[in-house]
Order: sequence, then C-alpha cells, then structure tokens
Amino acid sequence: MLALPVATGISGFFPSLVVMLCCWAAMTLTGLLLVEVSLWLEEGAHIISMSSRMLGLPGKIASWILYLFICYASIIAYTAGGGMYIVSVMADYFDIELSRTLGCLIFFLAFGLLVDLGAKIVGRVNTVLFFGMLGAYFLIIGVGVQEIKLANLLHQRWHFAFLGVPLILTSFSYQTMVPSLTPYLKRNAKHLKISVIGGTSITLIVYIMWQLLVLGIVPAEGPDGLVQALHEGAIATKFIKKATDNIWVVTIAEFFAFFALITSFLGMSLGLFDFLSDGLKIKKAGLGRVKLGLIIAVPTLFFAINYERAFLVAMDISGGFGDTILNGMLPVMMVWVGRYRKNLPAMAGIAGFKIVLILTILFFVYSLGIEVFVHLGLLSSIYDVKDVHLL
Repeated sequence: MLALPVATGISGFFPSLVVMLCCWAAMTLTGLLLVEVSLWLEEGAHIISMSSRMLGLPGKIASWILYLFICYASIIAYTAGGGMYIVSVMADYFDIELSRTLGCLIFFLAFGLLVDLGAKIVGRVNTVLFFGMLGAYFLIIGVGVQEIKLANLLHQRWHFAFLGVPLILTSFSYQTMVPSLTPYLKRNAKHLKISVIGGTSITLIVYIMWQLLVLGIVPAEGPDGLVQALHEGAIATKFIKKATDNIWVVTIAEFFAFFALITSFLGMSLGLFDFLSDGLKIKKAGLGRVKLGLIIAVPTLFFAINYERAFLVAMDISGGFGDTILNGMLPVMMVWVGRYRKNLPAMAGIAGFKIVLILTILFFVYSLGIEVFVHLGLLSSIYDVKDVHLL
C-alpha cells in the first residue's frame, strides 16, 4: 500500500483503477486454481510439493528459486522502506539526522530480533500492530477525505497505466498461503472459495479507497508530487505531509506507514526463516538460529543499504518476476496438467475453463514481458526513457 500510489500516480487514479481490477481478477483466479490443486493432493502438501507433483523436477526447482526470490525481494523492500521511515521520523520529530544505512540497520535489528524469538511472539506482536494498522487506515480515510482535490483525481496518462501491473500483482500476492489454508478450513471447497474471493475482494476495496485518498491529496506533477516520489523511491505517506497542512492526516499517515511496514516485515521474515530452516535442515535453536539470521540479514542489508531506490525496485521486481511466475503462471500450468493430462476432477467451478486458463496465462506473460522490456530499455521509443526506467 505504501508503494502503490507512487507506482501508479504517474498514470492517474482512473487508469490505475482499471489495471488494479485486471490484476485482482487474475490473482483471485490463480488462488482458486491453487485451491483445486491442494484438494487433489494429500493434506500438508505445500507449494514446493504441489509444483513437484504436477510439473516434475523443473516445477520444483522453479518454485524453490521463485519463493526465495519473492521473500528476499520483499524483505529488502520493507527494510529499505523502514529505514527511510526511521530517518524521516528522527529528522522531523527529534531533529536528529540519520543516514539511510543507520536507519536500515536500526529497523532490521529491532524487528529482526522479534522473528528470532519465534512464531508465538511474532504472532502476538503482529496482532497488536495489525489492529493498529486497521485503526490508522480507517482514521486516515475518515479524516483525509476532505483533503481530496478533484483536479488531482482527473489526472490521466493512460499509456503509462499497464506499466504498473508488476507492482500491483505484488499487492495481491497471497497464493503461497492457500496450501496452509486448506487443512485449516478442513478441505471444504466451498469455504476455501469464499475465503479466496472474499479476501481478495476486501483487499481490492481497501486499495481503491487508499488510492482515492493518496492520489486525490498528492498531485502527480510538481516538486512534491507522486512522480517525484517515484524518482526518490519513497513511500507514499512521505509526500502526504507535503501536500496538506492537516496535522491529523500527516500524523495518522505516519502511524499507518509504521504499522504497515512492520507487519509486512514480520510476516515475510518469519515465513522465510521457517522455509530456510526446513529446506536447509538447520535447527531453529542455538547456533542454528544465528546461522538462519545471518543468511537472511546479510543479503537484505546489503541491497537495502546500497541501492537508493531499493524499496520500489524490490517490490517491482518481486511482482514482475516472482509473483508473475510463481503465483501466476505456475498455478495455471499445474491445473492444466491436472485437468487435461492426469484427468483429475474439476473443483474450482470456473466456466469456459480452457479459454480462461489461456487468457490468464497470457496476462501473466504480458506482465513478465513488461518487466523484461523495461529493464532492457526496449520501451524507450514509446515512453519517456527516464519514467519507464523508474517504473
């Protein structure tokens, strides 16, 4: 949520809304496809097992690499964003100037140690922070709606709209949780479908309201606009306080950013900690904990500290490469193999199935193509070179 308005602000509210609806539909569908695969397999089968059983060794290897890629990219983004947040707060409220390096170190060490204490502690802390984030979200929507300017919402640059697809896909990334959800809901297909569709729909509404608020308050152009935020790789809330004199909006936005960054960091870090422990057969005790901590900390801090735009870049490549393939293409391929190669029973309840699968995988191929072309500089003849590079 802290990256979305920055990545989509250049195109405007209505173009970004259209793209968000497309991404929501695609990511909801792949969640339903994973429900189908998880119901085909025995209880306890996770993404690695699912891809191995349905797609063989290549699928297993791809899942391993992509899962680690997404986790590391996300944690790097949260650490970079958290570091920027700490630097900003210390300067604004305590008149203390900190470097980005020190900000990232403080954020990672402070909240990384919580992960080291285990799932129970992280769960309790995250519950408190999550409700704090919800409270801050509803407060900022309620207080900030009066600050929205119609002229800002009417800004439209449609030719930039679909360049935001990779990062928006990251915002709807949840699919690796589906295998864990299956036994939790006692393998009840109806309840699983409701959970996936309901969860993504609530998320969509929350994102739309957030986009409406930020893109309505912060102008796209100008020295303190969203395009400038894109150049800096900054979080969205940093530019809210430059666009309004309402101290309540600014303060609540700061709290929201704080809760959003930490809850995301804790959840993803704990997942990676457990994944590495299982995959590398390192015990989560004594020296094993130290080893796992270093395996996560060293690459995370290196990239978060040394790359100025690490927050936005890491989120973007996570969606453009990781989510596009792992949470987009692979679920489609697994269901195609299950349905039409292994003749397994249909469980997702989706009409026009073959054409739906084909259209869905083409959408993710398009997303992957955007990411590849942007990083290779192959879109410079269509778009402004600098803006495309930033996206």
